[in-house]
Amino acid sequence: MAVPHPQVRPASVRLEIEQAERRSRRRRALRLVLSYALLLLACAVAIFPFFYILSLSFKQSTALVTYPPQWIPNPPYYGNYTTLLFEKPFLRWGLNTLIVAGSVTLIKLLIDTMAGYAFAKLEFPFKEQLFLFILATMMIPFAATLIPTFLIVRELKLQNSYLGLILPALASPIGIFMMRQFIESLPTDLENAARMDGCSEFAIYWRIILPLIQPALVVLGIFTFMTQWTAFVWPLVITNTDEMRVLTVGLASLKGQWVTDWGLVAAGSVLIMLPITILFIFFQRYFIAASLAGAIKE
Repeated sequence: MAVPHPQVRPASVRLEIEQAERRSRRRRALRLVLSYALLLLACAVAIFPFFYILSLSFKQSTALVTYPPQWIPNPPYYGNYTTLLFEKPFLRWGLNTLIVAGSVTLIKLLIDTMAGYAFAKLEFPFKEQLFLFILATMMIPFAATLIPTFLIVRELKLQNSYLGLILPALASPIGIFMMRQFIESLPTDLENAARMDGCSEFAIYWRIILPLIQPALVVLGIFTFMTQWTAFVWPLVITNTDEMRVLTVGLASLKGQWVTDWGLVAAGSVLIMLPITILFIFFQRYFIAASLAGAIKE
């Protein structure tokens, strides 16, 4: 009686294996199709509000109430943008916002990195207690500090000024916490070697620490800039003239009590979103680098 070769399979077994492989491929293809369909649906839901605002900004006021709605204006109406840029103090509002957001970002990057380095690498009395106290201030809601901050700024005669817009924004402790976490993950041997070479603490901070935390600096800088670019409540409270308004407050002032030109408001919203969108896209790789650094931190 002949013994079959162990590698030779009966035809029925081979057929069952091929059918199982085909079913497995079909299931994988179905999962892939469903995954892409869900991603496309999520993208459509996320993009639709931006598309609607963009479409609205190229329409005249009379075209906003037409039915059925015209999603792609034909022809596009550019009057909303020309009115906003040349008949309204929009450029002045943009300059104010840029000055405030840029100043707060640069100052906070310097202060937060220095404080983060001190809390992460230096030793001084009550270090942990002071850090916990700083973290505890994050639990205080902004509404609870709004009136005391306004009274202090008013007593200092800083109403309707750049200093009045900038100084209160520097008190956020989230940057100190973020910088401490990143700097704490750096190897201590680097700073010890620098101290042996005669570097001061500031030289270690400036020449060694800062270059190593560039992704974290970019993340904190963009986060701070976007927060200040879209800030509304404090600029609304502390400013009362068109010359000192920022973009968000100026855009809100375009709404009338009885009639609002929503095409003009939509054009302002597009112009406000455009810089921070470009900024985020340009520095997106730094966000990824910072995320990976946090993921592989020992």
